[in-house]
Amino acid sequence: MSLPPLMSSAKPKALAGDNLPLFTPTQRIELEGYSRKARSNGSSSTLAELLRRVEEAQVGDEAPSTPSSHVLQMTSLASSSVSAPAAYPFVLSFKNLTYSVNVPRKLSFSSLLGREKSSDGASLPGRAGTKVLLNDISGEAREGEIMAVLGASGSGKSTLIDALADRISKESLGGAITLNGEVLESRLLKVISAYVMQDDLLFPMLTVEETLMFSAEFRLPRSLSKSRKKARVQVLIDQLGLRNAAGTVIGDEGHRGVSGGERRRVSIGIDIIHDPIILFLDEPTSGLDSTSAFMVVKVLQRIAQSGSIVVMSIHQPSYRIMSLLDRLIFLSRGNTVFNGSPADLPKFFAEFGHPIPEHENRTEFVLDLIRELEETPGGTKSIVEFNKSWEAKQQSLGLRNGDITWTGPKPSLKDAISASVSRGKLVSGGSAGDSNQVVLVPTFANPFWMEMLVISKRSMTNSRRMPELFGIRFGAVMVTGIILATMFRHLDNSPKGVQERLGFFAFAMSTTFYTCAEAIPVFLQDRYIFMRETAYNAYRRYSYVLAHAIISVPSLVILSLAFAATTFWPVGLAGGFSGFMFFFYAVFAAFWAGSSFVTFLSGVVSHVMLGFTIVVAILAYFLLFSGFFISRNRIPPYWIWFHYLSLVKYPYESVLQNEFDDPAKCFVRGVQMFDNTPLAVVPEALKLRMLKNMGSTLGMNLTGSTCVTTGVDILRTQGITDISKWDCLWITIAWGFFFRVLFYFTLLYGSKNKRK
Repeated sequence: MSLPPLMSSAKPKALAGDNLPLFTPTQRIELEGYSRKARSNGSSSTLAELLRRVEEAQVGDEAPSTPSSHVLQMTSLASSSVSAPAAYPFVLSFKNLTYSVNVPRKLSFSSLLGREKSSDGASLPGRAGTKVLLNDISGEAREGEIMAVLGASGSGKSTLIDALADRISKESLGGAITLNGEVLESRLLKVISAYVMQDDLLFPMLTVEETLMFSAEFRLPRSLSKSRKKARVQVLIDQLGLRNAAGTVIGDEGHRGVSGGERRRVSIGIDIIHDPIILFLDEPTSGLDSTSAFMVVKVLQRIAQSGSIVVMSIHQPSYRIMSLLDRLIFLSRGNTVFNGSPADLPKFFAEFGHPIPEHENRTEFVLDLIRELEETPGGTKSIVEFNKSWEAKQQSLGLRNGDITWTGPKPSLKDAISASVSRGKLVSGGSAGDSNQVVLVPTFANPFWMEMLVISKRSMTNSRRMPELFGIRFGAVMVTGIILATMFRHLDNSPKGVQERLGFFAFAMSTTFYTCAEAIPVFLQDRYIFMRETAYNAYRRYSYVLAHAIISVPSLVILSLAFAATTFWPVGLAGGFSGFMFFFYAVFAAFWAGSSFVTFLSGVVSHVMLGFTIVVAILAYFLLFSGFFISRNRIPPYWIWFHYLSLVKYPYESVLQNEFDDPAKCFVRGVQMFDNTPLAVVPEALKLRMLKNMGSTLGMNLTGSTCVTTGVDILRTQGITDISKWDCLWITIAWGFFFRVLFYFTLLYGSKNKRK
C-alpha cells in the first residue's frame, strides 16, 4: 500500500469516552462499515464528508428525521473517499504582529499650565501617549489542532485573536498573516472562516434547534434541500451535545432558557454550520463552570480534528482543558512569553530557572509567575528574551512539534482550498472541480431575496413569542386614541371647533411619531447579532434593511387602522368613508416615516437612553416647525428650511386639507365672527345691527346666517396653499424610504466591527 504524500509528526488525539449520540443503529452499522473500508485507504475525512453521508442516509430512511438513539465513535473521523484528492494541511502563520493605540493623557492642573515634563524634561501639555497591545508576536496554527492564547486580563489575548481574524484595520496592524505561505485577503478570510464572540448574541425566544436551523438557512446554499439542511442541523445538535435542549428557547433575563454552557455551544454551532476552515473564538469558556467549559473545549477539539484550524483565547484553563490543547501562546502586556506545545512547558520553565512543581497546575503556575515578573522593575523582559532564544534553538534543532513535510510540489492556496471544498468543507454552494474554481465559492451562500425571507421569518418568530412588545405599543396607541376621541368628541363647525380641530390634528400626528420611539431598543438589542452575522457574510446588509422594512408594515397597518377608527367618527371629522380612508393613509404614512426615522437613529446611536433623548428632542423641533404653533407665512426666513424638513408638517397639512378643503363648507357664519373677540359678550341684537352696518359699509348683505369663513379660508390662514394633500402624503412616504436608505448606509459604514 502506497503512502500518501503528506507525512506529519502530529497525530490526532484519541477521544476516549466521547460517546455523543449521532446516528441511528442502522446508520451506525453503515458508518462503521464505511469507516473500516476508509481506514484502509489511510487518509482522513472532513466533518462535512461525514455529515454528508449521514444526511444521505437520513434522507433515504423512512424513519423520522430526528434521531432517537445515536452513537458516534469519533475515531471514525479518520476516514475518507478514495476519490478525494490528497490535501495539503492548512497552516495559519503570523509573523512580527505589532499593534498600538493612542491613549490621550488625563488632564491635570500641571498639564494645563504646561508644567508636566517627560522623562527628558520636555513639556507634554496634553499630548497623547501610545500603548502597545501587540509587540512582535509570531506563531502558527495548524489544521487539526487547537491553538490557545493565554494570559492575564489586559495581556493582549483578544487583540491577537482580532488581528488574526482581520478585525483590526490593515493600516494599524504591522506584520504579516499568511495561510499556507500566501497572504490572506480579507474577502477570502470571511468566506473560509468564522468568528465566535465572547458574548452569546442570540435571539432569546428562538429554540436551540430553530437558532441552528436559521443559521443553516443563511450559511448553506439554496441548492441543498430543506431535508438535507434539517439533517445537518440534527447532526450538529448531537455533535454539540444539545439534544436534550433542542426544543428549549435560548432565554434572557426575563425568560428562562438554556444554561450558560449550552448557550455557548449554540453560539459555536451557528458559526460552524457551514464547516469553515478556520474558527476563531474569543474566550469561549468565559463565565462557565469547569464542567461546561470542558464540554465546550471538547466540542472545539472535535471541530479541529474534523479538518479545521481552531484559534481561541482562554483566561485560565483547567488541567482537563489543558489536555485538549495542542499549541499555547502565553502573552504578557503584548509580548510573547511562551510559544509551543503544552508538553514543552516543564522543560521551558526548568531551563528558565523556575521549574514547575510536579503536582502544580501548569497554567496557574505560569500565570502566577508572569504576574510576579510584571511587578518587578525589569518586568517580563527576561522571560520574553529567553523565549526568543528558546524558539530559535528549537527551530535550529528541528524539534518543532508537528513539522510538516511534503514530498510533492507544494500546492497553492487556491489549490488547497479547492481540494478542501472537494472533500466537503465550506458548504457554500461553490464547486471545486478545477483548481482555479476557488473563486466560485460565493461571497454569500444565497440570493438576497432568500436572505430576506429567512430574516423576516426569524424576526417574526422571535416577535410572536414576545407579544407584550407589540401589545404595549398597541395599547399606547389605543389609549391615546380613546383620550383624543373623548376629549374632542363631536366637534362643531364653529370658530372654537376650528381651533379644536387644529389642536386635535397636531397632537394626533405628533403622537404617531412619538410612539415610534420603541424601535430604538429593538434594533439596539439586535445590533451586535447583526454585526456578528454580516461580518462573516451570513447575509447582505441591504437584505436586512429591506426585510426590516417589510416586516414593520403589517404592525404599522394595524396601529394606523386602530387609531383612525378610534378617533375619526367620534371626533366628527369630515369626508365620510373616503375621508376616513385618507385619514387612515395619512396616519399610516406618519407611522411609516416615524418608524423609519427612529430606525435610522438607532443605527447611529449606540445607547438606548441617548437614543430616546435625541428622538424626543428632534420630534419636538419637528412639531414646533410643523406650522401649528406658527404658520408658515410668519416663520422667520432663516428658519423656513427647518419647516420643510419637519416630518410632522406633511401629514399634518394633509389631514388639514382632508378636513377643510371644501369651499362649500362654512365654519364661521354671521355673528360667529365675534366669538373669539371681546365683542363675544355683546347681546345678539347688537351683533346683528353691527353686521348690518358692516354690510352697508362694504356694499354687501351680511346677516346672521351669512358664511364669513370657509374651509379654504382656514387653510389660507394657516399658510397651507402650496402642496396638495396627496402630494403631502407621498412626500411623507418618501421621507420613510429616505431614512431607510440612510439606515442602510449607517450599517454599511458604521458596522465594520474593526479596530482602528
